[in-house]
Amino acid sequence: MTSAPDLVAGTGRRRVYGQTAVGLAVLTCATYLARRNWTLLETGALRLAVADQGWLLVGATAAAGTWAASAFAQQGAVARRLPGRRLLAAQFAACAANHVLPAGLGAGAVNLRFLIRCGLPAGRSASALAVKATASVLVRGALIAALAPACPGLLRIPRLPPAALPVVLAVALLVAGLLASPLWSRCRAALATVLADIRAVHAHPARAAALWGGSVGFAALHSLVLIAVTRAVGLPLAPARVTLLYLAASSAAALLPTPGGLGSLDAALGLALTASGAPAALAASAVLGYRLLTVWLPLMPGLLVLAVLVRRKAL
Repeated sequence: MTSAPDLVAGTGRRRVYGQTAVGLAVLTCATYLARRNWTLLETGALRLAVADQGWLLVGATAAAGTWAASAFAQQGAVARRLPGRRLLAAQFAACAANHVLPAGLGAGAVNLRFLIRCGLPAGRSASALAVKATASVLVRGALIAALAPACPGLLRIPRLPPAALPVVLAVALLVAGLLASPLWSRCRAALATVLADIRAVHAHPARAAALWGGSVGFAALHSLVLIAVTRAVGLPLAPARVTLLYLAASSAAALLPTPGGLGSLDAALGLALTASGAPAALAASAVLGYRLLTVWLPLMPGLLVLAVLVRRKAL
């Protein structure tokens, strides 16, 4: 007879395998599209090579600030005081790990191990990560709702073709089946725990300020990276429009479990920028620059920090 831990482990493995398969499929499609549009990407890379260095420095500074914002949000999600330097290093390492594993599994694993090493029980550590993730989703939704009226017509709900109706019905049936299954009771219990932890956070104003301030800062600084890159390559888009486009594109890309949104976020950002009137070459330059500052330049240093933290048993 299969034990409960074995069932949980099997479910976790199937989830990882499923997310990895979907991620590989998305990356394969992204590689195919990159090959089809290689000339455009090459032109964008050349335009980035002669971009304004001052604006690129602003973008690099904003990218570094995202790790501090993530550290503030993580501190706000737990009651225990965390070691500041190790917390910041863990966020840097988590960012790198998030780009080699699908759908945030890398960042989640690094932060979970870090919190457990700091003395938090495994259940409380997982709940703290859920609180942080919930705050991030709510902040992004609130920022999109606040910016949408300032940029009328920028976000449009696409009309679904008749062929998409079976897909919509299938999704509706899947949701209905989930609500009727025993799994929903577990989901409700987990959600109740997260909501209770969020209420506990707001009982301490300093924790609430760190959680929400860090979450807002994380989204704002990522938007600033893209704004700085668009300025560097000479893309004439208002900062509010770029911010709204980034928030919408990154939220859509989060639905596809690729490592760090590679492929999915690139395509979503490129489509969003071109749909807003940006020339295709400049849009490609902006996406490449954003990825350079947020992924490729910090990747190897982040992995080295991760190795050091593991060696020192800080993770």
